[in-house]
Amino acid sequence: MTIKIYSTPICPYCHMLKDYLKGKNIPFEDINVATDEAAADEMVVKSGQMGVPVTIITTDAGEEKVIVGFDKSQINQLLGIN
Repeated sequence: MTIKIYSTPICPYCHMLKDYLKGKNIPFEDINVATDEAAADEMVVKSGQMGVPVTIITTDAGEEKVIVGFDKSQINQLLGIN
C-alpha cells in the first residue's frame, strides 16, 4: 500500500493530515502542488478537486482510493487504524 498526499505549505489541514500519519508511523509521499504544476494537474484529474489536501491510497491490488480533505474516519478505515 502506498500513500500520496497532494498538499501546499500553507494549508493547515495538510499539516494536520501529515502530522496525524507521522504520529501513527505511516509512511507517505508528500507532493507540493504549489510548486509542481504537473502534480497539481494530476491531482485535479484524479480527484476532480482543486483544494488540498488530496490523499491517494493505492492498495496492494493497485486500486486507488481518493480522499479529499482531512477525513480521519475514512483514512482510518482504509488503513485499518482503530
